[in-house]
Amino acid sequence: MKKIIRKKLLKIEEKYNVKILYAVESGSRAWGFPSKDSDYDVRFIYIHPPKWYLSIDPQGIGAKRDVIEEPINDLLDISGWEITKALRLFRKNNPPLLEWLRSDIVYYQKYAFVDNLRSLESTVFYPNSMIHHYLHMAQNNYREYLQGSEVRIKKYFYVLRPILACKWIEKYNRTPPISFHELLADIIPEGELKNAVEHLLKRKLIGDELDIEPRIDVINDFVENEMERLEEYVRLLRVEVKDPTKILDDLFRNTLQEVWK
Repeated sequence: MKKIIRKKLLKIEEKYNVKILYAVESGSRAWGFPSKDSDYDVRFIYIHPPKWYLSIDPQGIGAKRDVIEEPINDLLDISGWEITKALRLFRKNNPPLLEWLRSDIVYYQKYAFVDNLRSLESTVFYPNSMIHHYLHMAQNNYREYLQGSEVRIKKYFYVLRPILACKWIEKYNRTPPISFHELLADIIPEGELKNAVEHLLKRKLIGDELDIEPRIDVINDFVENEMERLEEYVRLLRVEVKDPTKILDDLFRNTLQEVWK
């Protein structure tokens, strides 16, 4: 599958006259709990030639789109962000982008851009925005899937993972790992809750159908208590971050020069 994805990325470069800087797997495969029928969620960052940037219309306006989205099929979901869009989101501490930088499944990486970007993470780290993002993700999925006596049981992972990410940020004051297994091992102590989550994870990974089943009270109780506690925690959290715009402007210009000589 990796060869198919790399071939698709090369076709995207030709079709749109861009250079791809970095492409990774995101979503359940990168998180460590894919289903047997999970598709491949490929995300990438790309850069246009210098001429594209030297115009009176800014990126993202009209025909100058700052995303590339290929048609989705049952096997492959592939899309990318233009470099300045990615850098603006990096400045805002965008969690999905920071997860891309941590993916263990890398399909393509070229030039110094991603290594330089990773070196700047501590400059832009802002726990408030990250916790808000993950907490809202957990709350939305909980409201939609995990209330009632019977629930969509596989959706527990889409609530547990963001909650564990929040607790990691609270504990270490840094970006959480992308792996659910690493979060689970570090954040949840041995006991009934961890046993319940590990049992559910084993079922999912071996391909059990996890659809509508009775709710798992020990997980629901943990989720409800943590969402309430984290909402209060982030409300009181006060952190200041210096504006990194100049540094990111320099990174963009240096990358433009490196890629297009």
